[in-house]
Amino acid sequence: MSKKIKLLISPKTIEEAKTVILANVDFIDCKNPEEGSLGANFPWIIKEMKNLIPTNSTQLLSATIGDFPNLPGSASLAALGAAASGADIIKVGLKGPKTIEEGVKLMKCVVRAVKNYNRDIIVVTAGYGDYLRMDGGLDFLSIPIIAAGAGADIAMLDTYIKDNKGLFDFLNVSELIEFKNKANQLNLKVALAGNLKENVLPKIRKVNPDIIGVRSMVCEGYDRNQGSIRLDLIENLKSHLYNL
Repeated sequence: MSKKIKLLISPKTIEEAKTVILANVDFIDCKNPEEGSLGANFPWIIKEMKNLIPTNSTQLLSATIGDFPNLPGSASLAALGAAASGADIIKVGLKGPKTIEEGVKLMKCVVRAVKNYNRDIIVVTAGYGDYLRMDGGLDFLSIPIIAAGAGADIAMLDTYIKDNKGLFDFLNVSELIEFKNKANQLNLKVALAGNLKENVLPKIRKVNPDIIGVRSMVCEGYDRNQGSIRLDLIENLKSHLYNL
């Protein structure tokens, strides 16, 4: 029997965070979609979301720090800011690095800054399934290599351009299983995101990642920017994901 996939949902406001926490989602992912695929929210929003989570809860707060250019110093400072604001998990999108070496250098700086502050904080190296639509984007199979080389904990794939296409429009089940197996061989966990829709949930079950991340699927009108997260849509997602 396959493991239970954990669910990460990305609120941008305090009201949305309250809804996600109420739904007992595994990971509350503080994000600002106005600033991109992994757009960073503000330190005070991260802190307030963290304070909303009950002290006896197993829920963890994730925070994105952006679709990062190849600026290791800036990335390490941003990651430390997210850590100091209360994030249990910190996600970095590798937008700028063009080579594995550049990616490892940036992520090593992030990992060092974060783990020196609190060794229990989880670091996520995120790449993009639609990397061919980017200017010199990193191949999806390089992401686990970078994550492992830098000492990160999770390898993640998202989509960079947010339009009507999702992760499975760019990578098929066998390619994503290859990504998962490569990450697992390197002792990494795997997260998948990128405009995932209800009709791809059977494919997600076949890949069987550790975590899936969503926003648009649980927003009113399936609109990640203008729509608000709704409790009934989260419950519908959980029902379909766990009863396939």
